[in-house]
Amino acid sequence: MSLTELNRAGHPDGGADAARPRKLPLAALLALATTVFITSLTETLPAGLLPAMSADLGVGESAAGQTVTVYALGTVLTAIPLSAATARWRRRKLLLTTVLGFALANTVTALSPYYPLTMVARFAAGVAAGLAWALLAGYARRMAPAHLEGRAIAVAMAGIPVALSLGVPAGTFVGKVVGWQVAFLVMTGLTVVLVGWIMAAVPDHPGQTAEKGAKGAKGGSSSMRAALKAPGVPPVLLVTLVFVLAHTILYTYIATFLDGLGMGGRTDVVLLVFGGASLLSIWVVGVLINRRLRALMVVGSLLVAVAGALLALLSGAPGLVYVAVVLWGLGWGGAPTLLQTAAGDAGGEQADAAQAMLVTLWNVAMAGGGVAGGVLLDALGTMALPWSAVGLMVPVVVVVLGARTHGFPARRGGS
Repeated sequence: MSLTELNRAGHPDGGADAARPRKLPLAALLALATTVFITSLTETLPAGLLPAMSADLGVGESAAGQTVTVYALGTVLTAIPLSAATARWRRRKLLLTTVLGFALANTVTALSPYYPLTMVARFAAGVAAGLAWALLAGYARRMAPAHLEGRAIAVAMAGIPVALSLGVPAGTFVGKVVGWQVAFLVMTGLTVVLVGWIMAAVPDHPGQTAEKGAKGAKGGSSSMRAALKAPGVPPVLLVTLVFVLAHTILYTYIATFLDGLGMGGRTDVVLLVFGGASLLSIWVVGVLINRRLRALMVVGSLLVAVAGALLALLSGAPGLVYVAVVLWGLGWGGAPTLLQTAAGDAGGEQADAAQAMLVTLWNVAMAGGGVAGGVLLDALGTMALPWSAVGLMVPVVVVVLGARTHGFPARRGGS
């Protein structure tokens, strides 16, 4: 069963509500955007807090970096089966369950003095994230008028860039001033407020009927196989896996890398610069994606490679570190939009299955990046991190250039 099929659950007409609002329900959509913000920030917050977390938990920084890995594993291993198991739940009940899961996991993370318990809490947070990602886009779509479904999803997903551009730097600053535990407790407080917001502003919808659930479960694996036979899907999935892996290796250990340069006290500022550049990249991609998808993907990949080379070769100059981070943010920020769009276009009638595989591979890469980065850090030191990004972006560029007819065409809908 694909994630999008699950999101369309609950109505005889295949998921279209009998009575839809005439305009976007902004209060409800912003509640979903805040859920996305919490999901994204919970995943990436340790990136700015690794040195302090490792010291307090009594483990090395590479081991502390696995708090990102185990979160991604929680999503990879449980998202599709748990989404299928909860497909018949009412949507608001499921949303509240996932949000409360984040509250519990972040509270345990903040209060735990033991590394194994912290890892269990992070895995639980990843499980909640898997359910959230399977739910949110479809929920947003069902709240909106038919002609505004895309805009509704865009509003709900705005929490991702906000988390990267503001949330992680703010959490890093809080962690530096009053302790990393407080940063996670602030997340819990925000989640408690969100529960009340959801109950007051987010409309409820029924879950999936038993008949549709059985049909979706039966057809899920065949849809995946059909999607993989579409000529453009495999190259998009490969690029997703390698691109996200390259980014995650460096991003997960950015605080440790900056410590090695004597810039540990500026981690929050560096992340803020990265986030600002990412927001600019998202805007540029939104303007040009219909006409320049292929060019944007090539340029973004090259920018990340150049940024890695600058960090590796010229890291002794703090000013050039900021230049490299700007290039990195410009290359990375629009990548999720480009990859999701390319996967949907390449999948055609099997777009839902292609998107489900993309989400799974994305989290596989997140988990793999935490592990690979930790191994590189222990074996070769911090300078291996940017060099790994450079090396991994080479096959990304080669595959994008080779998939000019299917996968990454110059224009959407054409070669």
